[in-house]
Amino acid sequence: MSIERNKRRVTRSRAKTPRERMQARRERLRAQGLRPVQHWVPDLRDASVRVAIRREAAQLARHPDNAALDGWLDAVRDPRDWP
Repeated sequence: MSIERNKRRVTRSRAKTPRERMQARRERLRAQGLRPVQHWVPDLRDASVRVAIRREAAQLARHPDNAALDGWLDAVRDPRDWP
């Protein structure tokens, strides 16, 4: 008695290029209702950026309405929203 087995021919398609993989990923994300967005943020590795941020923070701290703004922020924010 001979047993015939299902033989599947394994064919390998060529490997996808990085560009093709990225395009497939973008298509999957778009199918989920997402869209790409690019964000530009300050480069904190740059010393001049850190100096500018410190300068602006000091200016904000000296603002005449700083205490009132801090009070308003404390009133409207929910500390449970922050980890």
